[in-house]
Amino acid sequence: MMIRVLKSKIHRVKVTEADLNYVGSITIDEDLMDAAGLIENENVDVLNVNNGERFDTYVIKGKRGTGQICLNGPAARKAMVGDVVIVVSYALMDFEEAKTFKPTLIFPDAHNRVHPS
Repeated sequence: MMIRVLKSKIHRVKVTEADLNYVGSITIDEDLMDAAGLIENENVDVLNVNNGERFDTYVIKGKRGTGQICLNGPAARKAMVGDVVIVVSYALMDFEEAKTFKPTLIFPDAHNRVHPS
């Protein structure tokens, strides 16, 4: 049996931009993507801490080191600049493998940056 489990999470980043006229997606600083193990075009859920909105979209690579979190297209209606969001991705895996799998969880600072521990 295959089940869907949490693969990675970017916990509590601030939305830095919202571009209603872009085709769609979420643009994420490449440093955050690397730290969370996300790749471009990967499907993610975005959870808005400020208003309770939850939606899915896909990742676009943002400029490294900028802290960029930009909601594009219709997603731009789901959050305002300054809102805090959580970005999560999932993976399908065998039930037994899922029992021992450890997701990648990152906790960026107030400027959407991950510092080495």
